[in-house]
Amino acid sequence: MKIHKVTNVEQFVTKIIPKQAQKNKTIVETIIKNVQKNGDSSVKKYEKKFTGASISNLRVSKSEIKNAYSKVSKNEITALKLSKNKVEKTESVIKNIFKNKKINQDGVQILKKFIPIQSTGCYIPGGLARYPSSVIMSVIPAKVAGVKRIVVVSPPNSNGKIDPLTIVAADICGATEIYKTGGVQAIAALSFGTKSISKVDKIVGPGGAFVTLAKSSVSDNTGIDMLAGPTELGIIADNSANPEYIALDLISQAEHSSDTFCYLITNSEKTAKLVNQIISKLLPTIQRHDLVKSSLSKNGFIAVCKNNSDMINLINHLAPEHLQIMTKNAKSMSSKITSSGLVLLGNYSPSSASDYLLGSNHILPTNGFGKIRGSLSVIDFIKINTEVIASKTSLSKISKHLDTLTSAEGLPNHYEAVRGRLQ
Repeated sequence: MKIHKVTNVEQFVTKIIPKQAQKNKTIVETIIKNVQKNGDSSVKKYEKKFTGASISNLRVSKSEIKNAYSKVSKNEITALKLSKNKVEKTESVIKNIFKNKKINQDGVQILKKFIPIQSTGCYIPGGLARYPSSVIMSVIPAKVAGVKRIVVVSPPNSNGKIDPLTIVAADICGATEIYKTGGVQAIAALSFGTKSISKVDKIVGPGGAFVTLAKSSVSDNTGIDMLAGPTELGIIADNSANPEYIALDLISQAEHSSDTFCYLITNSEKTAKLVNQIISKLLPTIQRHDLVKSSLSKNGFIAVCKNNSDMINLINHLAPEHLQIMTKNAKSMSSKITSSGLVLLGNYSPSSASDYLLGSNHILPTNGFGKIRGSLSVIDFIKINTEVIASKTSLSKISKHLDTLTSAEGLPNHYEAVRGRLQ
């Protein structure tokens, strides 16, 4: 990993953030248009092109679900259920905050109702790895919220099969439909609908660069949660941090794909050099070392800042998906962080554990969106409906002011609609 001395935070940010290739956008838009026009046939064509899979039926059948259980271990199912229960507990606490509220203002009754959206599509990545954990993180918040139709899509392998553990996770969590498709074509199908896959109201879940672009492209037709991928990990550390822990954490996130964005920000040159040395030493010995090496060399970096203030400023500009703070004053420093998807404090809160079993959600904003939102949660599947009941008396009380405001805006018929009721 390249070590940079940061003297100007703003200039460094402009230089270091990965740029999205324009050609990728063109590819994504072409696939979306073809799926919108040709439906299932385009979905199947792209699966054949990208995965080599010849798929007759896109939907995973009941017998396929049953068969998937025979291919996973009891230990795997136990671990999935533990993760499910932890996320379910967290989301239920959040759900309980949202109770219907009645408000009375001078005779006008306002009711705020918290109701679930009707359908959602959960994108579950595949390809280089399998992600049953992402099933839990996307399906459970929707289930807790009360969403009736929960669709799971995931890329098949070259044999046209979805990973069995992903299928089992979807079944355990209560998904209503599972489909064998991934990539841009899956996002397009969820957004516009095909003969096999009915459109959904909202698409959620993480994905690589192409999936993230696809979600952005269809967001004018279908709701999306956020831009979630490729994965990001930022670590703030001082000379009190264990450099081996830092190295292991950077490696762990970098193994997702070659386009991950993982980095260390420190005020200690010694720590920077030690972490770099440990990574170099570990790389030849680890599994998936080619992928990790490619990721860290292409997108990874170590930034050495002058002081704590510059470290905080840099992190708030980058707004990483995951942020680990490994400093003497982690809690104090955390209070100054305004932009990140998830903050993990101390030596024993690694992002890798949060991806599975800490009870937090690992579907998090990337691409700077940590400045405006946090993790996926039950909130993403609930909308606020407003009911209003006004009386003739309450209208009469505000009539003069309505006349003033409608006249000021040049909309006289707005007032006439009120005046007509008061005569």
